[in-house]
Parts: sequence; structure tokens; C-alpha cells
Amino acid sequence: MEFFERLRRPATTPLHVAIDEGSGPVVVLVHGIASSAVTFENLVPLIVDRHRVIAVDLMGFGESVAPDDATFTIEEHVSALEDTLDTLRLRDPFVLVGHSMGSLIASRYAATNRRRISKLVLVSPPIYVAPTAIGDPIERAAMGLYLRAYEYLRLNKTFTMRNAAFLARMSPIKNVLEVSERNWTAFVQSLQQSIESQTAVSDIASVRVPVEVAYGTLDPFIFPAGLRIVEQMRHVTVHKVDAGDHLVRKRLARVVAAAIG
Repeated sequence: MEFFERLRRPATTPLHVAIDEGSGPVVVLVHGIASSAVTFENLVPLIVDRHRVIAVDLMGFGESVAPDDATFTIEEHVSALEDTLDTLRLRDPFVLVGHSMGSLIASRYAATNRRRISKLVLVSPPIYVAPTAIGDPIERAAMGLYLRAYEYLRLNKTFTMRNAAFLARMSPIKNVLEVSERNWTAFVQSLQQSIESQTAVSDIASVRVPVEVAYGTLDPFIFPAGLRIVEQMRHVTVHKVDAGDHLVRKRLARVVAAAIG
């Protein structure tokens, strides 16, 4: 099955490998939207003494370029990740860690490359479901608000760039957030094609290795109804960090490091 999936995957350009350090069992780190491998600056020092740590910049973000015809679907992001990891010739199954949108990409990768993964770790995953699939009217309305907010960000470029720049200046992790002319197309299309339209629940359900989920209780991008579905899966373990937000700050990084093992 994986062989035929490889034949069908979109043509992409290999991603920039921002980090390839350490030795031992491999851990691959995949950041989220409008970010780069700097997302994991608090995590890498906690695991590099016992793992080979590889971190990439996603297509269109950080130092990774994108094909001119890229539409930034989840399939394209996963294909670029597959092509990049193929070039590294990793022999043994590895731990795959995804943050935010990277957790959606990591989930799809794990679902379609089952033999290559030993564990899946999802950090601050924005697991959303269609409002029509939500029975509770309050939660259904909340999901609708998320989607309308994302649509507003996509349709109001100046507002989005200005506020992203403000949040970037306030962040304790330098350069962790960028929404600019340079990556605007990647941001907008990834938001629409990979976050608003997603299959994370079914992808996670089809994974055959342990799945560890870690998130902060104050993360504004966590949707409780989506997370509850995943929490009920027998192969999923959830770790909550009190008062944590969406960033991989030091406390969340320690929880993720423990989940990696």
C-alpha cells in the first residue's frame, strides 16, 4: 500500500533540513504554520544527548521553497516531508513529532507510512471537525467561530500581517512566527487547505503505533470536541500542561521530551 501511495504523491522540492544533530534513535520534528524549526529551540537541548534530532522547515516556510504550482494541501506537505526523509536514508523507524499544523502533517505521514514510525507525538494539535458533525449546539457554534476567524485572517492581509508582527515581537522564541509577503501564499493556502480542511481524526485513528498528545490548557487553538474524540482512542495518551499556551515553552518542552522517551 505504501508503495502505491509513493507513486501517487505530488511532485515537490525537498525541504530545508534546519537541524540534524546528535546520535541514537531518530526524532523528526515538524513545525506549524507561519513558523520554522526554531519552534523547537526549547525541546532540542532536552533530547539531543540521546537521539539524532532532525528538524525541517515546511514547504514555503523558514528556508524551504515551494514549487510555483503548490497549493499547500496536506498531501503536498506530506509529500515534501516524504521526499526529504527519503534523501536522509533513515533505516529504522523513528519518532515523529508535529507541532500545531505540523501535527496534522505528521498524523497524515504516520497514517500513510506506518512502517517508518515508532511513535507519533502531537504537540498543540488543532484537531477540528466539521460543524455539521458536532451534536452539541454550543460546541458547533464554537467550531463555526474558529472557521470564520480563519477566513477573516485569509481575507484581510494587512490586518493579519500587522498582528502577526506584533505577536512575533512579544514571543519569547525569536522568529517563531512570520506572516509576510514572502510566505503569504503559503500561509493562506496552508490555513485553508491543511487546517480548515483536515482529516486528522481519521488519520490518528489509523495509526498503529503509540500516539502521545501534549498541549497547554490555555491554548486558544485547541478545540475540546475534536480533542475528546482523539482522547478516547486506545493508542492515544494525553498530557496536559497547566497554564500552557500554544508555544513550545520550557514546561511543555519537558513534557514532550518525556513523551518522546
